[in-house]
Amino acid sequence: MEVTNSEISRQIQDAKKKKQSAFKFLLDHYWNTVYGYQLKQVKNEHEAEDISIETFAKAFDKIDTYNENYNFSTWLVAISKNIQIDRFRKKKSSVHSQTTDTSKERIQRIPDHSPTAEDELIQEQNLAELLNYIKQLKPNYQKVIQLRYFQEMSYNEIAETLDESLNTIKVRLLRARKLLAEIITKSGL
Repeated sequence: MEVTNSEISRQIQDAKKKKQSAFKFLLDHYWNTVYGYQLKQVKNEHEAEDISIETFAKAFDKIDTYNENYNFSTWLVAISKNIQIDRFRKKKSSVHSQTTDTSKERIQRIPDHSPTAEDELIQEQNLAELLNYIKQLKPNYQKVIQLRYFQEMSYNEIAETLDESLNTIKVRLLRARKLLAEIITKSGL
């Protein structure tokens, strides 16, 4: 079935009204475009998936700023490209800062990065706090967060484990991350 431009416009309008079915439609319809673009750019499936999910999250958060005089796929790819460039810059600056300052003084004061007892306690408290926030989500959102971030499963592995479609998992994870961010923001962190 061919998707018409008028159908896409209608779905974008519904997305601007925050209708979840419109977000799912747009994600399903444009996923291959964004993911394919990123796969060519980063040549890594997991990174391409992460950037694609981040792209849709950002696009859906900013859907009201979309100008319908332009093609929606072009807008998504532009967002995706900017996210990928930002990630590359962060990696590059991190690697650069780790390798450029090799003066004798710098070499002599190599820091001890092993965590202190206090660091471990703080980390445990932060993890416990995060787990409490996650428990505030609905069980199906808790499960995808747990599988993705604690068991480090790929989207395909999560889909197989939960016996759900890949696109359903993508949408559910996108929604879970957004809801978790809202919970954390409301708590004042």
